[in-house]
Amino acid sequence: MHILILEDEIPAYQKLINCIDTAFNETYTHDWARSNAEGGKLLKKNTYDFILSDIQLLDGISFDLFDTIATDTPIIFCSAHDEYLFQAFNTNGIAYILKPYSQNDFDKAIEKYQSLFRQGNYDTLNTNTIHALRSALKEEHQHYKNRFVIKKAKGIQLLNTIDISSIIASGDFCLATDKHGKRHAISQNLGTIHEQLHPQKFFRINRSEIVNIDFIENIENHFKNRLLISMTGSKEKLMTSSATTSDFRKWLEQ
Repeated sequence: MHILILEDEIPAYQKLINCIDTAFNETYTHDWARSNAEGGKLLKKNTYDFILSDIQLLDGISFDLFDTIATDTPIIFCSAHDEYLFQAFNTNGIAYILKPYSQNDFDKAIEKYQSLFRQGNYDTLNTNTIHALRSALKEEHQHYKNRFVIKKAKGIQLLNTIDISSIIASGDFCLATDKHGKRHAISQNLGTIHEQLHPQKFFRINRSEIVNIDFIENIENHFKNRLLISMTGSKEKLMTSSATTSDFRKWLEQ
């Protein structure tokens, strides 16, 4: 068995070697690269049974390498990035382990690789997957708003975004409804607010309304390919536009 290890940190590389030694009884050989440049040279000259790859290498992210050099070799990513990043995988043939991982975590990833590969269910890393991973990585590092400062007659209050059920445009400002049904005026337009909110939590269902997925209570079919949405804290139902309904359905299933 021949393995390629892409890892820029020496202690992390040594830990991988220890995990491999424990996981496999058979004799194996391996190559080690700390950068995309070194990894690219090895991939061009050799074939491997599988690849263990960190995401951040010395000269950039490993996605760049796999985008440049196509490989049908199974890949197990070893990363400190949040599990959210890996929701972007559109193939069941790629495993990952999150640092700091245990021997048990490593063994499970290996078992997944072996099971899929033996059954012929392994799908190679493709351009679409790499693009999705890059987008998720960028999104993971982007900072989204945690709270809004609300000016009221009695002073300034803070409204946490996690407590917002929906936001509705109202002239030059917006009204945010919280989980208790209270409304708060935000002196920004809907487009500006939408850009500051996490796209996994908030969706703009039409030109004037945004909903928080955590407070959706019920969804009903409506005429002309629209949906009626019941939200916590609101007696009125909100409605998707016919143009957003398809994307909204996809967003719900993420």
